[in-house]
Amino acid sequence: MTDSEKPGRGPGTGRGPGRPLGAAETPEKQWPPVTGSQRRPARLAFVAALGAAAILVSGGRSSLLVLIVGVLGLVVTVAALWGFLSNRSPLRWICAGVAVAAPITVIVCYIARGHVWDIVLTLLLAALAVAAARAALILARPPAGMPERETPPPIRPFLIMNPRSGGGKVARFALDDKATARGAEVALLDGPGQIDVAALARKAVADGADLLGVAGGDGTQALVAGIAAENDLPFLVVSAGTRNHFAMDLGLDRERPDAGLDALNDGVEVCVDLGLIGGRTFVNTASFGAYADVVQSPAYRGDKRGTMLELLPETLSGRRGPHLVVRIDGEVVIEGPKTLLVSNNPYEFGGPTELGRRARLDSGLLGVIAITVGNAEQAVELLRGRRGRGLRTLVAHEVLVESHATRIPVGIDGEAVLMPTPVRLTIRPLALRVRVPRERPGVPRSKPPIDLALLRHQALNTTRPAGGGTSSTRRGQRE
Repeated sequence: MTDSEKPGRGPGTGRGPGRPLGAAETPEKQWPPVTGSQRRPARLAFVAALGAAAILVSGGRSSLLVLIVGVLGLVVTVAALWGFLSNRSPLRWICAGVAVAAPITVIVCYIARGHVWDIVLTLLLAALAVAAARAALILARPPAGMPERETPPPIRPFLIMNPRSGGGKVARFALDDKATARGAEVALLDGPGQIDVAALARKAVADGADLLGVAGGDGTQALVAGIAAENDLPFLVVSAGTRNHFAMDLGLDRERPDAGLDALNDGVEVCVDLGLIGGRTFVNTASFGAYADVVQSPAYRGDKRGTMLELLPETLSGRRGPHLVVRIDGEVVIEGPKTLLVSNNPYEFGGPTELGRRARLDSGLLGVIAITVGNAEQAVELLRGRRGRGLRTLVAHEVLVESHATRIPVGIDGEAVLMPTPVRLTIRPLALRVRVPRERPGVPRSKPPIDLALLRHQALNTTRPAGGGTSSTRRGQRE
């Protein structure tokens, strides 16, 4: 999340909970303390970037043609990328070819004019600048992880397992047998017809279960997690789904779902938030617009990437999907986003191809990512993972999604549903007790986006923090 769009929280802010602070209003004292280990890579990033720019300028001055070709190549590449994203006719593949050919042509031109070393040095310095910037920003991040507490093992755990999830992980890892050996009662969702998972979980609670767990997809996890929260029971996550986003952000081992069962005998508890959408629980995300529209397609399950590529042009151009109006905490209004993603706690956004992860699940805040791409420049900024005019990231306590349509498609934890408008999303802080194994991999951190304002603050700051930095800064340095 950008600091400029975090909601004011103190009693003296004079703002509502979801109104973003403008960048110019952010006082200097809000910046985190800067240590020498942050300052050095930040300065190196700016020096390397200036060196790369100097080489490009000197190369352009020695050959006007090279400079003109470079600028034209950039313009053509940007236009071609937009043409590829916003068209579904054969023209899109012509645009794809141009987007690849344009930079190659520029490189060939540089080589022909004797600027090979200029290219090599520029690329090396650019890579050094990015690496140094990432290192400085990583050191400034607060630590990941959530408080743990010791609790006794459950006496009557009840686990629901879907044998079809994750390509058959329940059978492949013998999860039912291993859970039974640890004293759990297991219900397999393998009967004919549709099984009412909620009714199954509620019956288990009525029969005396003191823990509910799920080995399946995030949609089933969310459903049973809501029932566990209602009854103040611990919840067990077994990463037997396809992507297991919730398990990943709990720090569980997604490659070995059976390791999650260790929590039954040797585990600790963490308390996490739950998202609510129209009274329904979600553990990861609720999506509107482009992604939600794609999820509705019958072809999506069989070919996710191909379906996304097929339907994206009409969505980006505004020819597909209802018009949305988004109200955040009653104050911030986003008009007509192409895609809206509301998450249970904010994601560390690294770009459209790297949504990132949630370092914590106990902030008591919804994350909001709104994409309103309307032209080639904004599309390229988005593809590069930059926060431009086509992308907004905020945090909120309540999100209201309105539309002229009476019902709109929504993707809830990857499942397609139609919901009546307006759609209201809120968060339930620390509503769910999750039992996790004592020994687990932990939450891997995403690459932080390049925040030039913070990077500039790190590079120019000369104040030494008292005591060598805050404890959170020192912990961040050990990541």
